[in-house]
Parts: sequence; C-alpha cells; structure tokens
Amino acid sequence: MANEQAFFPQEIIRRKRDGAVLSDDEIAFLVGGITDDSVTEGQAAAFAMAVFFQGMEPAECASLTKAMTHSGTVLDWSGADLGGPVLDKHSTGGVGDKVSLMLAPILAACGAYVPMISGRGLGHTGGTLDKLDAVPGYDTSPGQDTFVRTVKDVGCAIIGQTADLAPADRRLYAIRDVTATVESIPLITASILSKKLAAGLDGLVMDVKFGNGSFAGSRDNAVALARSIVDVAGGAGLPCSALLTDMNQILGHTAGNALEVREAIDYLTGEHRDPRLHKVTVALCAELLRLGGLTASDEAAAAQIEDALQTGVAAEIFGRMVHALGGPTDLMDDPGRHLPNAPVVRTVLPPEAGYVAEMDTRALGVAVMGLGGGRRAAGDTIDYRVGLSRMVSLGNAVSADQPVCTVHARNDDEAEQAVEAILSAVSVGPDAAADMPVIQDRIAA
Repeated sequence: MANEQAFFPQEIIRRKRDGAVLSDDEIAFLVGGITDDSVTEGQAAAFAMAVFFQGMEPAECASLTKAMTHSGTVLDWSGADLGGPVLDKHSTGGVGDKVSLMLAPILAACGAYVPMISGRGLGHTGGTLDKLDAVPGYDTSPGQDTFVRTVKDVGCAIIGQTADLAPADRRLYAIRDVTATVESIPLITASILSKKLAAGLDGLVMDVKFGNGSFAGSRDNAVALARSIVDVAGGAGLPCSALLTDMNQILGHTAGNALEVREAIDYLTGEHRDPRLHKVTVALCAELLRLGGLTASDEAAAAQIEDALQTGVAAEIFGRMVHALGGPTDLMDDPGRHLPNAPVVRTVLPPEAGYVAEMDTRALGVAVMGLGGGRRAAGDTIDYRVGLSRMVSLGNAVSADQPVCTVHARNDDEAEQAVEAILSAVSVGPDAAADMPVIQDRIAA
C-alpha cells in the first residue's frame, strides 16, 4: 500500500465529489479509517454522499467491496466438515419482507448450511435483525464461536455483523441509513457483498426488488443493481445469481417486527402461507439449492422444499436456531405467549367498497415507522409490537366487511395517524388490478 501519510480523508472525499476515480490505495485508506474511527462520522457521511452523486466505476466498487470484506475476519468453513454447501440469500429491502426467516431453515432442512449475516431496517423497509429482536432472549449479536457452533449444529444462524465481520460496513451501514445515501448501487453492492464474502459462502442468491416500495424503484435500476452484485461477486469467486421481484405491494400480509415473526412461524408450521410470499421463498430456495449442487432442477428443488415444510423439519430447525441463540424453547408451539402485542388494535375500513387498484408501498412502510416500528435516527429504539396485519393485496375486494388491514399501535393518536396514512396509500376502484407476477426476471453471470 502507498504511504498512508500521503492521504487525507477530506482530499479523497473531494476527489470523489469532483468525479475522480479513486485508487485501490485511497479506498483502502478510507475504509481503514472508517474501521478504526480515524475517519469521522461526518467524513464517512460525506464520502457516502459523494459516491451517491458521482457513482463508482466497476473496479472502484470491487475495490471497496474487497477492502470492506477484509476490514475484519473472513470465515473459512473448509475445515468444519459440514457435509453440505454454505449458502445464503440477501434482499435489497422491502416492506413486509420476512423471507429470510423461512428460507434459512428450509435450506438447512435440505442439506445446506446458512450463516446469514443480516441487517437492520433501512429507511422505510424493515430489517431481519429487528424482526428477530422481537423474540425474547434471541441474541442477534453473539460471539463468533456461538455463531459458528449454531451453524454447524443446527444448520443455520441469522445474526448481525459481529465485531469481527466486515466492521467497516457495520459503521458505514448505520451512517447511510440516516443520511439519505441508502439508494446507491456501488454502496449497496459493497455493503451486501462484504458481509457475504466475510461469511465464507459457497453460493449467494440476491432478491433484488423493484417497484414503489423498493430502494431500486424502477426495473432498470433493479437490473443495474443485480448486474453489479452478480458481477462483483463473480469477480471475487462467489457464485451468485439474482431474482428480480415485485415490490409494488407489501410482501405477505404483515409489516412490523413481531407481526412478521408470527407470519413466518405460521408459514413454517403450515398455519397460513401467503401465495406471493410462498412463490418468492420457494424461488429463492430453489435457486440456492441449484447453486449449491443440492439439486439439478426446479422440479426437484420444489419437491425438496415441500418435503422440508410438510414434514415439519424446517419449522423444527427454526425453533432450534431460536433456542440456540438465546430464545425460548417453545416459540413454535406458543408464539402468542412470547411475541409482544401492541395495546391498541384498529381495523382500517375503506371509504367505499371496491377493489384494491394501487398501493403506495413506501408510504405504508413509512406508516409503520410512524407507529414506532422503524428508525428516524441510528440510535432510535424500535417498538417491536407495532405494525400492520391482515393487509390486503392488489386486486382484493374491500368493503365495510372486508377491511384494508389492521393497525397495531402504542396509543390511539398514533393509530389514527396510521389509519389516515394507510387510506391515502391504498387506492380503491371499481375494477381489480391486473395480477403482476411476483418473480419478474433472473440475472446470472
């Protein structure tokens, strides 16, 4: 590496602000400073904003990913005698997206090992760690030994970044969340892949969302993001593919942390499986089973997944994972006893009977934030009880007897504000909306 004394954070930020292509050494220096706090929070935020506006060349993005990956420990599973591939998936974020909670135990039931490094909510979207924090006792930040042991013994573990894994991303991730710099393809690519590469994966599938509830927004942006991640991952030696999925409506029928955990439990136990949520979960699982060499076709993968669900093995593995990471032993048997409930529950009725014609999914995610289910600032405390349940889908009929959804709130005032926001976000018309396939495309190397 070049002489570090030649670099100053503000000069690197200025160069990127002005559109320069940063060198590997400059990026490594800046990432090192983000890791050891010699780069201030303001400088890290300024760097993120400069990248947001100026972008990065593919080589720069690859360099940033590499530097962030190696800012801490990189796991190596080769000597663990696991007996199966190490696989994972990542979503670019959506409202109501609880797929990880089902996918990890399903894959484990099919013979894979899933060391899932997840994140907290960004902006209007929920985070997998925030959902799991709703489970009493569940430790989303265990030591590395506990993490590795749980993956080996149970088959999967869903945790946040430990202090050792991609610590540069851990800090930059929190800064991006509160500085309006989330929606940057190079920063998203480096953030996702630094965690995944540090986890020592054999295969990764991306769920890249587009639509009014996604960060990517347009389909073209989603394709660009998917291609960036697949290419950078491939360049780093990680087999990766991506599915483009629709986020023009909530995924599943809940949005909010404890409520989404309950929906995931109901899914795994067979109590209820939302059709769109099921399609996304099965498609991502099938993609990973093929990437990991555990099956050769979609048909064989679907049969394995169905068996994992119908035999109850996936549900059992989820329960074992929860207990291994500090949660209750009987969560799957009695989730209502363990998951917190909001004190105010309000049914949202439409202003007129008709069909759901359009949904401003981002606005619904913001409504959940307004209830206390998300963060406005990095240090904000989340109320895991609040959110939306029984959410309608596009094309569903609504009336005085068929509500739009149910609001779970801390108090009456916040409940009323959420009701108003939801009625503004959900358009009702005389005709049902056309059905849009939830899986839109596949992008591979």
